[in-house]
Amino acid sequence: MEAFSGYFSAGRTTKKFIFNIILCHAILSPAVTNLNGQIITTQTDGSEPYPRAVSALFLTIAPDARSAGMAEAGVASDPDINSQHWNPAKYAFIDGKGGISASYSPWLTRLRSDIHLGYISGYYRINDKNVLSGSFRYISLDKIVFIDLTGIEDISYHYELAGDMGYSRKFTNHLSGSLVLRYIQSDIMPVRFIGEELYTKPGRSIAGDVGFYYHNKIGMGTKTASWGIGCNVSNIGAPISYMADREYRTPIPTNLRIGGRFTINLNDNNSISLLADANKLLVPTVPEYGIDSITDDQIILHGMEPPESVIKGMIQSFYDAPGFVKADRTRSVFLEEMHEVIFSTGAEYLYKDRYAVRFGYFHEHLTKGGRQFITAGIRARFIFLDLDLSYLIPLEGSRSLLHNTFRISMTAEFGKSPT
Repeated sequence: MEAFSGYFSAGRTTKKFIFNIILCHAILSPAVTNLNGQIITTQTDGSEPYPRAVSALFLTIAPDARSAGMAEAGVASDPDINSQHWNPAKYAFIDGKGGISASYSPWLTRLRSDIHLGYISGYYRINDKNVLSGSFRYISLDKIVFIDLTGIEDISYHYELAGDMGYSRKFTNHLSGSLVLRYIQSDIMPVRFIGEELYTKPGRSIAGDVGFYYHNKIGMGTKTASWGIGCNVSNIGAPISYMADREYRTPIPTNLRIGGRFTINLNDNNSISLLADANKLLVPTVPEYGIDSITDDQIILHGMEPPESVIKGMIQSFYDAPGFVKADRTRSVFLEEMHEVIFSTGAEYLYKDRYAVRFGYFHEHLTKGGRQFITAGIRARFIFLDLDLSYLIPLEGSRSLLHNTFRISMTAEFGKSPT
C-alpha cells in the first residue's frame, strides 16, 4: 500500500529523514511516554528498528476541562458546549440557544515549556430539532531543531491546527445523530528543497465524524434518574504526507469512541453521574516484517498488509494485529486487539447545576502506550459564565511526561432554561 508500505521500501538516508518526522509526532503525541499503541516498533532488515506514527495525534488530546476532569469520558455525558470533540450528536438535546467555550492547556511541560494547546468550540440552535456547531484547535510547538539530509541544522517554529463544522439533528425525543466536516493542517516540518524541487511541506487532510446519542429517564422509587449511550467515529479521512511526492504517508487518528452514562437525582439540588468510555484507533496495525533468507525479499512474519482503502483499513483494524505473545510463546490476535482499547471512567457531583466536583481514572495497556492516571476537576458558574478546571495525576508519579498537566475552560451559554 502506498500510504503505509512506502516507508518500508525507502532508502536508509530517507528513513532517517522520515524518522525525524515521526519524532515530531512523538513529541506532540498524548502517548509520548511510549511509542506504542497502534504506533508499533518493527524491523525490516533484522537490525534497524524504527517506529511507525499516526499523523496529527493532537486531535486525540482531550481539549476541555470538564471531560478531562473525568479522565476523558465524554461520549455520553450530559450535553455541553464542548460536545464537538466527544460526540456532536449531543448538541441536539442541549438546553440552550447558543454558546461558546474557550479552553487552554500547556502540554507535556516536563518535556518542554513551549507547547500550548488552545481550543474554541460553540453551537447555535436553529430550531428544536437542528443544531449547528463548530470548533477550532491549535497546538504550537514554538521551536523545533531539525537536521536535514545534508546535516544542516534548522531551527523553526511549527504548529498543528484543525477547524470543523458540524450538524446535529434530533430524530426522536430520545435519539439524535450528527455529521462533522474537518480540515486538518500539520506544519511540523521545515519546508525543504532538493535543488529546485520541493521535498517537504505541511501535511493536510480533510476528515469527517459520525455520531449518535440516545438518552432516556427512569424511575427509582422516590428519586428520578436518567441514562445515556453514545457512539462517535471521528477523523475519517485520508492519510497525511509531509513529502512533496506524497509517496510516504501516515494515517490520521480515526477513532471509535463508545460509552454510557447513568445519572441519579438525589433531590432537587443534588445529582451524581457515573460515566464510562472505551476508545480504539481504527488504524491498521503495521505488521512485523522480516527478510526471506533465500530471496532477500521483505516478507510479513505476523499481521496483515494494510489495505489502500481508508474504510477497509478501519474494518481491518479490528483483526490485523501481529498478535500478543503469551507465556507459552503462542500469539493471540484477540488479546492484542483488546490491549488497543483505552478505558476511561468518571464521576461528577453537581449542586444546583452551578457547582461540580469530578474524578476519573484512565487506563491504557502497558504494551500500547501505558498511560494510566487519575484526574480531578471542579466547576463554578458566575451568572452566565462557567469556569472549569481539571488536573491530571499520572500513576507513575513525577517521572511521567504528563505530570503537572492541567486544563482550564471558560464557557458562556445563552437562552438556557433558568435553574
